[in-house]
Amino acid sequence: MAANLSPEYKAAETAFKQAREPKERLDCLREMLRTIPKHKGTEHLQADIKTRIKNLTDELAGPRKGGARGGPPTVIRREGAGQLALIGAPNTGKSSLHAHLTGSHAQVGPYAFTTQYPQPGMLPFEDVHFQLIDLPPLSPEHPIAWIGNTLQPADACVLVVDLSDSSCVEQVAAVHAMLAEKRVTLSERWTSTVTDSEAETGELPDPFAIVLPTLMLVSKADRTSNTDDELLAFNELTGLSYPAIAVSVKTGEGLESVAPWLFEHLQVVRVYTKAPGRAADTEQPFTVRQGETVMDVARLVHKDIAESFKHARLWGGGQFQGQQVGREHVVCDGDILEIHI
Repeated sequence: MAANLSPEYKAAETAFKQAREPKERLDCLREMLRTIPKHKGTEHLQADIKTRIKNLTDELAGPRKGGARGGPPTVIRREGAGQLALIGAPNTGKSSLHAHLTGSHAQVGPYAFTTQYPQPGMLPFEDVHFQLIDLPPLSPEHPIAWIGNTLQPADACVLVVDLSDSSCVEQVAAVHAMLAEKRVTLSERWTSTVTDSEAETGELPDPFAIVLPTLMLVSKADRTSNTDDELLAFNELTGLSYPAIAVSVKTGEGLESVAPWLFEHLQVVRVYTKAPGRAADTEQPFTVRQGETVMDVARLVHKDIAESFKHARLWGGGQFQGQQVGREHVVCDGDILEIHI
């Protein structure tokens, strides 16, 4: 199917994929619908965009009068240095891990489906936090219609697997199948996977396909005599090779390794800001990714500041001690910025 997508539509689609705030994603969807070429080849995509606009509009509207729309939200606003979706089959110990990693007070029980809606919590690492979203267990017996929308803002996935459960291979296969139905793919790669394949084939790309880099947490490691051998057998049977950390809520094994691993592999860059003539705020950094620029930080500080940006002074890296830099300068972890407008 020939795409014939306009530059305006492609720009809107790119903005949608990069957007993290629900209102921003809604604006991008409306722009996608406005700019998409209206012909038979895009009819399915047009309908998909309209459905997502309706769903996101309802989500942002909140509960209706009279309680017609009840229950907690199913899309969690992204906070912190990154949003991680905690996914797993029933009874893998997912919610217990969430409670221990984040200090949350989420309900934990010795029975399946204790978690009914997304439960956010904050996982600390040094002076930043990662937002860890505990999701209901994925099982064919209890499909979750809204799971695709919930995963849209996520930066990555944490897949919890209990290798002491004899059915763990079948469980993980079911999790993958359910996610595939929602156009969600869990990836073993934590580096960029963007290619030009769509442009080369001329096929209409799927803007709503979600690819999440995935870390596997081998839960209840205290129950297995040799976790390495169990993991090797699991990988051979499933054909998977996710990076993995063995953890145990009972003994504490591996729990302290999760946040540093995520910090490194999400390529988080902390940037501190200062006002002219004042000391830097070194307690609450802005976070971007490796390769992002001064302008990306300015947008996080405030949209108006980004639009009025003139130049910045930068301290950091052993070579910048208050030197003037432009909007395209790539920032490094620990940099201090003084933005001038």
